[in-house]
Amino acid sequence: MTPILAIENLNVFYGSIHALKGVDLQVFPGEVVSLIGANGAGKTTTLRALSGVVPCKGKIILKGQEIQNLPSHQRVRLGLAQSPEGRGVFPQMTVEENLDMGAFIYSDKVQINKDREFCFSLFPRLKERRSQLAGTLSGGEQQMVAISRAMMARPEVLLLDEPSLGLAPLIVAQIFEIIKHLNELKKTSILLVEQNARMALKFSHRAYVMETGKITLSGKASDLLSDDSIRQSYLGH
Repeated sequence: MTPILAIENLNVFYGSIHALKGVDLQVFPGEVVSLIGANGAGKTTTLRALSGVVPCKGKIILKGQEIQNLPSHQRVRLGLAQSPEGRGVFPQMTVEENLDMGAFIYSDKVQINKDREFCFSLFPRLKERRSQLAGTLSGGEQQMVAISRAMMARPEVLLLDEPSLGLAPLIVAQIFEIIKHLNELKKTSILLVEQNARMALKFSHRAYVMETGKITLSGKASDLLSDDSIRQSYLGH
């Protein structure tokens, strides 16, 4: 099977700092793949390079096409969307307006309305707050907005950056169930960066471990979940 998304020898520099050092990674159609590691390992930088937010060297291949030199908005048009770390909602816009921003590449209003209603079916709380300013929402609700806004772009590959960050355990569980639902129902391929390594591995098919800008281990998520070195380093025992 051909990967829907592949990274080959990806390097990113912040000035003199070599943040990503020859990263190779693959996501196959229909997979949820986790990228786990300590703070500062380079996980968010990887997603930012994929989205075109930071310049990189190496290859990024989406559906067989090299995209590393394309601007971010063209990557979205090709099927790549990101829900960023910190949610990044537009605080002075309503929930509905935030979602519609995710559909900026489309003009088919009937389908846009259907996509919005699908997001509201995933997150009924957002439907209740559709006219509320996003900046007044709770952290969990803002995360729901961020994921929904990304889904409005109809991605074939969804990049999720720390969706559980700062959320209560009950909300985290709900968010991960929605991620699973998106993957199974929409067949969306997902690359997940997540500090909660146990939850990430539980909901993923495969995973990569990143340390200081390099991939140091990869394999089936279930295997990594039971790996002693992973358990000691990232799972708390």
